[in-house]
Amino acid sequence: MMTIRLIPCLAALLLAILGWAEPAAAQVPIGPGPSPVREGLEIGTSTSEIAITSDFRGADLTVFGALTNADELFLAIGQYDVVVTLEGPRDAATVRRKERVFGIWMNTQSVTFEQVPESYSMASTRPVEDIQGPTSLTRMGVGLDHLALSPIGYVGNALAVADFREAYRRLKLSSGLYQRDSAGVRFVSPSLFRATLRLPANVPDGVHVAHAYLFKSGELILQRELPLRVVKTGLEQTITDAAHQQPLAYGLVCVLVALVTGWGASVLFRKD
Repeated sequence: MMTIRLIPCLAALLLAILGWAEPAAAQVPIGPGPSPVREGLEIGTSTSEIAITSDFRGADLTVFGALTNADELFLAIGQYDVVVTLEGPRDAATVRRKERVFGIWMNTQSVTFEQVPESYSMASTRPVEDIQGPTSLTRMGVGLDHLALSPIGYVGNALAVADFREAYRRLKLSSGLYQRDSAGVRFVSPSLFRATLRLPANVPDGVHVAHAYLFKSGELILQRELPLRVVKTGLEQTITDAAHQQPLAYGLVCVLVALVTGWGASVLFRKD
């Protein structure tokens, strides 16, 4: 019969399909595959607090860091870059332009920038412009030339604002409050680095923030931050507290000290 002959053929075809399906099913992975290992970044500072005393002449802050799960090939060919910054307390800053008016130097124009760091120190493995493009650095606010200097309520020529920005950076650099070292970050081992940042004698007190940025082939992959307290101690702190908490009494004492000092000098150097 034709029907009886077809049954063995169908059975053989079914077994063949099942046999082909088993290897295919064995090749399908069960569950998600292994996730790629990503780099890690840990940082620490040589101290968490710097005290300003009467003989304070500045200080050095050392920032230590470690890369974890770093790619050995990228380490060997120097594709990891680190930028370390120390930002001081933020406050509004006013820049004034002086011009001669009828033979007298006078302030004629001024621009106030909102919430800019009072101090800023930066160290890097190489110049930051060689690590990232200016657009990305400005977006991240990394580097002296890329800090956000936004004017408050200024209506005028954009070129004039650029001049005020440049003047602000120049004044900060000349006073030592802004500093940069394009070779200040050094790898002491394939995965350990160290950066030294200089705090000038006129560093503002308050909470500073140390930032560490890790770049891989020019791309920012990680960043970390740590707070640093700069505090006045002793007589300096007492005077500061009195000036802020009791301004009237502080002013009267200053006037009294000036009067007594002036009277004492007149008596001491009086000619009979």
